[in-house]
This record gives sequence, C-alpha cells and structure tokens, in this order.
Amino acid sequence: MICAAPMKQTTFASLAFDRKKKPTRRERFLAEMETVVPWAALLAVIEPHYPKSGRRGRPPMPLATMLRIYFLQQWYALSDPAMEDALYEIESMRRFVGLELADDAMPDETTILKFRHLLEKHGLSAQMMNIINDTLEARGLLLKSGTMVDATIIHAPPSTKNQDNKRDPEMHQTKKGKQWFFGMKIHVGADVNSGLVHTVSVTPANASDISQLPYLLREDDRAVFGDKGYVNNKLKRLARKAGVFWGVSLKASKPHPLTGANKRFNHKMSSIRMRVEHVFRVIKRQFGYTKVRYKGIAKNAAQVFSLIGLTNLYLARRALMR
Repeated sequence: MICAAPMKQTTFASLAFDRKKKPTRRERFLAEMETVVPWAALLAVIEPHYPKSGRRGRPPMPLATMLRIYFLQQWYALSDPAMEDALYEIESMRRFVGLELADDAMPDETTILKFRHLLEKHGLSAQMMNIINDTLEARGLLLKSGTMVDATIIHAPPSTKNQDNKRDPEMHQTKKGKQWFFGMKIHVGADVNSGLVHTVSVTPANASDISQLPYLLREDDRAVFGDKGYVNNKLKRLARKAGVFWGVSLKASKPHPLTGANKRFNHKMSSIRMRVEHVFRVIKRQFGYTKVRYKGIAKNAAQVFSLIGLTNLYLARRALMR
C-alpha cells in the first residue's frame, strides 16, 4: 500500500517550531501544495520502478519522501547539494518530506540525484504531468474547447570554458528582435478557459514557434489563439475549412500595413491569449527556472514536464482547495 509521508514522533525542536506565532510564506505554500497534489496517483506510477528493500545493503528512502524532495527542488530551484543542505537547515521542508533531524537519516545529494535519474530513465515526469492534468480535467478545470499557444526561451551557458571546451551541442542560438539568445525553447498549448497547460514541447531555441503548432493542439479544439510567430496562411485556411476559429494575431508587411480593424482584432486576440503568459511567469519568477540545469534536451525536458504539472496545480490551487 502506498501512503504519504509517515508521521513522526515530535521532538523538542519541533515543539519550539510549533510555538512560533506566525506561519511563514513557505509554510503556507507547502500546506497548499500538500492539499492539491494528487500524491497517491503520482506515487502509484513511480512505485513499479522504485528499488525495493533487499536483504543486503542500506534500504532505500521511502518513495513518498523522495518525491516530496524532488518537488521541493522544482519549487525552490535547488540543486542536489543545495537540497541536501536545505533538509538540514529548514524545519518546514523537513516536515513537508516527513523527516526529523534528530531521528532520521537525511538523504545525501547522491540519493537525490539517483531519484531524478530514475524519473528521467523511465519518462515518469511526463506521466506525472499527465496524471495532474487528468486530475484537473476530472475537477472540471481543464476543458476541451480552444487552445492558446506560446513559447519562451530558457537560457543555457554560452561559455566554452568547460571540460569539453564547447557549448552544449543540443542547445542553439536564436535571434529575437535585435538580441541573440542561446539555449532551448519551451512551447505550450494552454486551455483557453483556465489558462492551464495541456501539451508541452521542448526544442532547441532555434526551432520556430510555428513548427510546433500541430503538436500543441487537441483534436477537438474549436479555436486556436497565438501571437504573430504563428502566422501561417496554409494552416489558417486548413483551420477555417475544419471549422476552427483562427485567433492568431495579424502581421503587418511593408506593402500592406495593418488597418484599424486589423489592430482592433489583434488587441482582442491579445486580451484572450494573455493568460498563457501566467504559466511562464510562475515557472520563471515563482519557481526561479530561467536557466537550464543539465546538458541535453532530454534531461531538461524531463524537468520542464515536472514544472508544468506543478505550475498547473499552483494556478488551480484555490479552485482545488474549494
């Protein structure tokens, strides 16, 4: 039977922590996440791949503890060594994962690293994102009517001063406006009603936004909204032929400047699709994910899937708590 983090006997340090008068922002946030995360379903999908206790060697850490530690890393942008230190230093984090400083062994950075590799090896991050979205859909928070599409660039280290004397070959540079960026790009398809993400694609930064559009739409979508990066007359004609509303902003050209009606249309479409920007705000500002942490697209994509799932829960937390 899979259960949440086990209850521990209260220590004197915990009693002193309990007596403080004001709950911190971290405590309030973790209490909300404790309530809205579908723990049982997520643990169930990981459990078949998680090592079992054997007769020899040290028994593995409880699965529920390791999953909670992994989520803490995503919420607070902590590396494996920083996460190990945080478990020793921060009482609210220890409580969230179900560990007592005086009684329990703290997982070291290697244990934390191995759990992340387990998720990457078996593609469990994408499965967890799908489970979270299934939960949101069951609660009526993720509807199937229309999709907003957008993309954002995540920076990668451009320096060649490393062991290989070169940049990550799976990352690429791209020009946005008059500025060059090096890294990867997150493409999302979000529900037009709730703003929650239902589909994700991760590519090198030089992949065009329009190249990922077919992968971000659902079969039963009746409308699509996007910025000027998704202008494509062929797709526009196909969408209208299929009865799908094409809400992509119009782009001006030198011989054909935008008319007043065109500008009003763009303004109206922008007011609809602006909700998709909330997803990137949470990922970059709330969770601090502005730069890739690992080499290669696959490892970073696994983290992105986790971040998107947790972002959906964060954005829908008040509705879920009701």
